[in-house]
Amino acid sequence: MQIAARIEEALDRAVTQAQGPGAPPLLASALRYAVFPAGHRIRPQLCLAVATACGDRDPESADAAAAAIELMHCASLVHDDLPCFDDAGLRRGKASVHAEFGAPLAVLTGDALIVHAFATLAPVAARDPARMATLLRIVAEAVGSPHGIVAGQAWECEVAVPLADYQRAKTGALFVAATRAGAAAAGFDAEPWRMLGEKLGEAYQVADDLRDVLCDEEELGKPIGQDAARLRPSAAAQLGVSGAKSRLEELVKAAVGSIPDCPGAAELRVLIKAQTSLFFPKQLAREAA
Repeated sequence: MQIAARIEEALDRAVTQAQGPGAPPLLASALRYAVFPAGHRIRPQLCLAVATACGDRDPESADAAAAAIELMHCASLVHDDLPCFDDAGLRRGKASVHAEFGAPLAVLTGDALIVHAFATLAPVAARDPARMATLLRIVAEAVGSPHGIVAGQAWECEVAVPLADYQRAKTGALFVAATRAGAAAAGFDAEPWRMLGEKLGEAYQVADDLRDVLCDEEELGKPIGQDAARLRPSAAAQLGVSGAKSRLEELVKAAVGSIPDCPGAAELRVLIKAQTSLFFPKQLAREAA
């Protein structure tokens, strides 16, 4: 089965379980609304790509890890769009969850997605308790404090925001979780895969900073100009568009070079190069063509 289909099936199973009998109808609807239709699914695709490169010896564990990471990502988007943060009315080209269901239910939807992400890993315990413990630790580290996505969101509440720390937590944490979890699910040591996640996470954030200033709302699928409007640290602001583009290119090269030895290393390098080419805003991609 292709990676994209595996991800959608795993997510559908997870969301269907969360919508089970007795769930409040509006919450059940909001959970599915927050996860579908698909976004780019970059993080779960990365997780399964690493698992595949490592032999994919336990596809069920890899699918569970990929789904958990994407549920965490969707939760972060729901919370990020709330009126107390970005107050964004648009996400993935449609009304954000709080715009569609109201802020109170959006808070609960994000909370439920976080909790259910961990629940999707539970079946791994029946096959390999040690592997489940590793995956739980990897996902938990990517979510909480001091370096997870919650910490990344919290940096926006501080007066002084160091760009590297902010980006490492807000964006990089789930990329690191994706690469490490993919390796761990396949029975490989997770730690050598940290660097790939760190470089790809920073590359994606630099690209997002560029998109915020270069793209229109239709291309981006969410409000533009948010970094400047909310005085957030941004690679585009600190380095300029040209400098941020150069930094993005450096990070992509470093990411490809960091891939550890594994059975599918060559194929993974080709895949990473192809996928990261999609990070560039259309304007910069046209200029490079």
